[in-house]
Amino acid sequence: MMIKYNLICECGKTFESWFSSSDDHDVQRKKKLINCIYCDSTSVRKSVMAPNLFSKTNKTSKDTNIEKKIKKQLVELRRYIENNCKNVGDNFPSEARSIHYDKKISKGIYGKATPKETAELLEEGIDVATIPWPNKSEN
Repeated sequence: MMIKYNLICECGKTFESWFSSSDDHDVQRKKKLINCIYCDSTSVRKSVMAPNLFSKTNKTSKDTNIEKKIKKQLVELRRYIENNCKNVGDNFPSEARSIHYDKKISKGIYGKATPKETAELLEEGIDVATIPWPNKSEN
């Protein structure tokens, strides 16, 4: 578990920092290990606030449900693309250019492209999208 505190320096600036516990903050402060990110002073104290706790186990069920819905929708999107488009694999950039410049009619293609290739296609005015590709078994 981690605790995020708002800290305030003697110079009046505030900033955030994470600690493994309240005791960890206190030990670091006493040893003057906490420095202001603006002036490097070690005269730093906790600001009045409600601490923000972070833990892997404190996910709400709402967050989990949203994640499940998103994964399900991505799996459905993958199935739709696979059923309605042609997989051109690593030839995606050249196939996309061929369709765009030769004005070919296509039912749609999908495949692989590097980030650089994707950027080049977009610069050429070719509409492409990078879509998360979940495993089919994730649903």
